[in-house]
Amino acid sequence: MQYPIAIEWGDETTATGIVFPDIPGAISAGDTPEEAYDNAIEAAHIVLQEMAARGEPVPKPSGIDEHRRNPDFEGWGWGMIDIDLTPYLGKAEKVTVTLPGMVLRQIDEYVTLHGVKSRSTFLSNAALEKLHHL
Repeated sequence: MQYPIAIEWGDETTATGIVFPDIPGAISAGDTPEEAYDNAIEAAHIVLQEMAARGEPVPKPSGIDEHRRNPDFEGWGWGMIDIDLTPYLGKAEKVTVTLPGMVLRQIDEYVTLHGVKSRSTFLSNAALEKLHHL
């Protein structure tokens, strides 16, 4: 799932900071933007793991424009980070689904071309994306 990030650019004397506005407590910093980015992914996973352990739902991402209007982020840069939510959604359950052959072939092509883990991951992500927009 794509989550917006706010980026406070660093310089020679200050670190670059990254905040996930939609994942409370998921913040990071690094001496370089690349280090801050890697640390941000790790921070998001730690917070999501803690939330899942407490039985809290995974927070839904909102649009960047919503956060850009927040005065706390005035002057910050913006980006998106893809976070795999699968580990935080509960135990996997097997279901039987009937799909037209052409749809299944297109899903399989997409999975192969885009390096998606599996057909199940694709379907789960597509469902989460659709549910997010409800």
